[in-house]
Amino acid sequence: MNATAADYRWLDDHCPELIEAYCVTLVHALPPAEVLGRLRAREEARVTGISGLVEATHDAWKESGGDRHFVAVCAVDGWSLVVEPNGYLGSLDETAAALSRGTELVTHFRNVNAVDHFSRYVDGGLRLHFEPLFPYARDGADPDGAVALMREVGFDLREEGADIGATTEAAFALAERLTGVRLTPELLDAAEFLCGSAPAV
Repeated sequence: MNATAADYRWLDDHCPELIEAYCVTLVHALPPAEVLGRLRAREEARVTGISGLVEATHDAWKESGGDRHFVAVCAVDGWSLVVEPNGYLGSLDETAAALSRGTELVTHFRNVNAVDHFSRYVDGGLRLHFEPLFPYARDGADPDGAVALMREVGFDLREEGADIGATTEAAFALAERLTGVRLTPELLDAAEFLCGSAPAV
């Protein structure tokens, strides 16, 4: 699939609370229960749909006072989709390295201050990392391996005068290009998430 940022324009209208601050991680060939296990998370509940997930996140935050991370996982096309509304666990190096051991993952994160990160790990090693607002500055073992895809999905790689209008949508599109997993409103609304809480890092 040749996804571009335009294919994810629906995010703003469909789940504005999620994309204001989120972490989305895709882990290949690990079932949701094993993902929670690698995160040292205890299973808490099952939630259907993204709006229910956002609500459950607010409730979990109130209960834990921020001492634990709320994570939700569902299986999609041979991958586990990990969604953290207002979370960041999947964006941490130690977390991503552990989750990608023996497999691979793609993760992207944004907080309310527009701090953002996009990373790809293979078998515990960082292959690519950049901030979607500054895609010209990349690091990792293969920092330029996805440059063509980055341009195709809508990232402007110029250091000066770059268009930064759709970087969040471009991050979702790049994740799709790297994993083959297309997220849609229908998928997110119907998804059955296995939820858990992981220790604070």
